[in-house]
Amino acid sequence: MTLVSTKESTKTAHPKSLFSIVASVGGLALFLIIASTLLVSQPIGSTIRGFFYGVDILTKIDSESSLGNSVSESNHTVQSFEGTQKINLTVPENHGNEGFSQHGDKESGGADGNGPVIAKNEPPLPGNEDELSDSRSVESKNLKSNPPLAKVTQREDGNRSSSFSHTVSQDNAPVSSTNLPTELKNLESTSATTNSSQANHVDSGCDLYDGKWIYDSTGPLYTNNSCPVLTQTQNCQGNGRPDKDYENWRWKPSHCDLPRFDAKKFLELMRGKTLAFIGDSVARNQMESMLCILWQVEVPKNRGNRRMQRYYFKSTSTMIVRIWSSWLVQQTPEPFDFAPAGVVKLHLDAPDERFMDYISDFDVVVLSSGHWFTKQSVYILNNEIVGGQLWWPDNSRKKKIDSIEAFGVSVETALTAMGTHPNYTGLTIVRSFSPDHYEGGAWNTGGSCTGKVQPASEGELVENGFTNIMHEKQVTGFNRAIKRKTNNSKMKLMDITRAFSYRHDGHPGPYRSLDPNKKTTRGPDGRPPPQDCLHWCMPGPVDTWNELVFEIISREFDDRHNNSS
Repeated sequence: MTLVSTKESTKTAHPKSLFSIVASVGGLALFLIIASTLLVSQPIGSTIRGFFYGVDILTKIDSESSLGNSVSESNHTVQSFEGTQKINLTVPENHGNEGFSQHGDKESGGADGNGPVIAKNEPPLPGNEDELSDSRSVESKNLKSNPPLAKVTQREDGNRSSSFSHTVSQDNAPVSSTNLPTELKNLESTSATTNSSQANHVDSGCDLYDGKWIYDSTGPLYTNNSCPVLTQTQNCQGNGRPDKDYENWRWKPSHCDLPRFDAKKFLELMRGKTLAFIGDSVARNQMESMLCILWQVEVPKNRGNRRMQRYYFKSTSTMIVRIWSSWLVQQTPEPFDFAPAGVVKLHLDAPDERFMDYISDFDVVVLSSGHWFTKQSVYILNNEIVGGQLWWPDNSRKKKIDSIEAFGVSVETALTAMGTHPNYTGLTIVRSFSPDHYEGGAWNTGGSCTGKVQPASEGELVENGFTNIMHEKQVTGFNRAIKRKTNNSKMKLMDITRAFSYRHDGHPGPYRSLDPNKKTTRGPDGRPPPQDCLHWCMPGPVDTWNELVFEIISREFDDRHNNSS
């Protein structure tokens, strides 16, 4: 046997190691060249996108978002208006609605707190009184000209139950109350246990809006600590509100039960579909409530861009969308006739292209509007200035319509455009006018909801003439649009106005910020602290809106299935 020295072994091993390294590098280089050639000739971006998103809507929206990143919102508004198809409307009669005072309820806009995507034209959340209105010249008067549609009956055991008798359509359901707190013994409770949470939905013939509020010790569907997308101004517990029973009241229809929201069932019901919330900051309030509920079973992917917020639930390819549209109709800033630049021009006969551009991609749309009609704006109809809010330079000119009539026209315009769109076949849910509770004045004249810790009884309910007439005009616009509908879409009115007029306890009030030095009680002069009595605490009464949405969708999809089978 021949022995080889260590020195010889080292000399012969070197060339072999160097050769293997050169061969590996050469093979890797050859692989990269071939792979690059294939990627150029066969792009796989669309395949990857389809895998992650699973919905067709993103193809159109993503291409639009790239355009939106290079074009300002104001420019887009002007350009899109030129191609807008106007709705043929006539100037409505003015029935003297200017006698009704208007709450100056500025929507606190689109600063979505923790939300990462904010529409450029959506105003930020101010810090003080200006948060809720620009309507500095209007003052709230809580009128009792219209008798309340709800009755509160005294039970033999001393408890009170409120019974509502206003109907328009759709869905609701409850939860039983047990172990009622001592301070709430005088309020409505129920010992009956409901099995509705196990049911898919309630009797489709049941009127969801005729009912009462019942105390439910089960608690809310989520907490302020379990939802990362909750806007801070609606985080009442996080902002120091000391009471929390407002979270435990549920809506109980008179002749059926409204099921407790089942997030997993909802996502399955919406498999492969898109739900869009369109409108003002109250629409944001409701959309965030929906996200908070669904977040408890699945964390969505944020697919938002500058034009809209989008959250994608991968398990069922469900998309939740929000688009900011403060008036639902087209708006332009340029001078028009005797209206100068800088004042918003509302073209009441043209729908807002910011949501109409995408309407055919949505399966369910929830609309929210109304409160922005107290803001400064000019009303244009049939290419003519017919009115204005907080702007009218020439008193010798007569206004043809006021802000209340303008709101009704805007509802008819937006819904007619959706109901006649050739490619829209979805379900439109119009959430009726959301009542505010600035009692004793407007937001800037001493109006307050401070100290409200439970739903109002009949004796406590302050009838609001402005809310009533806005609701009336909205319903009229809805009914007119229904008559003009030509496509296969569906429209439902979710009439929450009367029921929620009793929920003066559900607003942030003075607990609208984290500021530890914020004022939460009346001052020595009796004036209340700055507060928000328009938006809703989360969790809170606003979650009921989404239980109603769930029930409406369930009924509609079941009807479609039954009709097709």
